[in-house]
Amino acid sequence: MSDEITRAEPAQPSTAKQDVEAIEHTATPAEATTSRLPASSMDPAHRARVEKSLKRKLDARCSLFVLIYILNYLDRNNIASARLKGLQTDLNLDDTQYATCLSILYVGYILMQVPSNMFINRIQRPSIYIGVAMFLWGLISTLTGNTNNFTDMVVVRFFLGFVEAAFLPGALLIQSKWYTRKELTTRNAILFCGNIISNAFSALVGAGVLSNMQGVLEHAAWRWLFWIEGSITMAVAITAGFVLPDLPHNSRGFTAEELEVAQLRMIEDVGEADLDGEGQGIFDGLIMAVKDIKIYLMMLTFTAYVVGLSFNAFFPTLTGTLGFDYVPTLLMSSPPWVFSCIVSLINAWHADRCQEKFWHITGPIIGGIIGFIISMSTLNVAARYVALFLQASAYAGFIVFYSWISSSFPRPPAKRAVALALVNAFSQLGNVAGSYVWNLKENGYRKSYGIVTAMFGITILGCWAFRAILADLNKKIEKGENAWDIQPDVTTRTAEIEHMDSPDEALRMQKGFRYLL
Repeated sequence: MSDEITRAEPAQPSTAKQDVEAIEHTATPAEATTSRLPASSMDPAHRARVEKSLKRKLDARCSLFVLIYILNYLDRNNIASARLKGLQTDLNLDDTQYATCLSILYVGYILMQVPSNMFINRIQRPSIYIGVAMFLWGLISTLTGNTNNFTDMVVVRFFLGFVEAAFLPGALLIQSKWYTRKELTTRNAILFCGNIISNAFSALVGAGVLSNMQGVLEHAAWRWLFWIEGSITMAVAITAGFVLPDLPHNSRGFTAEELEVAQLRMIEDVGEADLDGEGQGIFDGLIMAVKDIKIYLMMLTFTAYVVGLSFNAFFPTLTGTLGFDYVPTLLMSSPPWVFSCIVSLINAWHADRCQEKFWHITGPIIGGIIGFIISMSTLNVAARYVALFLQASAYAGFIVFYSWISSSFPRPPAKRAVALALVNAFSQLGNVAGSYVWNLKENGYRKSYGIVTAMFGITILGCWAFRAILADLNKKIEKGENAWDIQPDVTTRTAEIEHMDSPDEALRMQKGFRYLL
């Protein structure tokens, strides 16, 4: 702790210039040429123009994340559409085996996320890493169309999850290195629109392929679905390494001034440069994360949330309970996700504008609960279809939750990388459980809806507890600042920090930092 206290000991909060000098001292020789930041003394009007250009370019590059996420979920969830056109029958899978094929993906997904994000945090070209991972999962998805039995499908699905694990936590980490806390929720919402759109788009693609490819070259239509979608993924992967941004000090396609402003923005956001400590080991971020009790509360809460959202993988099946044929069922599965995308963007924009998290998470969850209750309470077709819209809109809070992770573990980046991966990886146990929750078909999945309703209730309680912890930490931060104002000497400040007796890095940050509640 002594090294971290030393970093916070000056009697007054450091200026942007001092933080820039800190970057220069911690940067590698290759980084130093782009780490000297005259942006701190730029004319305000000129800086505004540079920052506008920076964000325009950055938004354009990060927009590829949306397409990648669409393909990520298409490759993961197209098994649900394929099930409607004979996959389960052709492979002789019973319902338990089919659920196992769904859940095994998340075993590989869980195992790889934390190591992958620790690696991404330490490399200089994460764009290439994500591009290679994307090409591999596209190839594996294509091979799904060649499976012939339960064993084949389990093996392919395991490795698909193992490779796909690199994308989401990696994308969230990269965006958190570029966007401030006031911008991140909206950008994450745009990213997650790829997830939401994929639920609508997969139904449309599935309807087109499954309706027209049956028997082509003597192959079942569901096999063509995997071959076509996997090939598209591999094609897009080739461009990812050239388009995606890397880091604020070395990314290609930006001017030197834009990179300087990019780094300064992150210093100003929390009062500290977004750099790991000098000499920090590869496992230091993991050690810091597992010592922070906030991590465990977020892991449990988010897992309950994921169980509640597990209807996603069964959405065509749930839409099928309305009583229509498979093509109308697939087409009717799309509008609820379009609605969800719109709600998510509005909710995220408002969360950034208000700098508030709790109500922007629990509000959509409450809407989802209402949808679950309607589905349990009536067999009316119109009412059940409206309920699907409410259920899909619950994803709006899911997006804000991810930005709450980033803003709650802001520094050092090694800890933030592990926090994002650890919470997301553990939450995938919810998808494993969810694969079996929806085996309860009786009375229109009434028991399944009862389980996910309870999970959403647990999620709300967990978010409330997490908000209370952050509010208490904010009070401690304010107490430390007040002590500084009364007697601004190193001894008093150090004693105040030690009196707090907490591993939370925010308690040692620059004056003015507060957690977002």
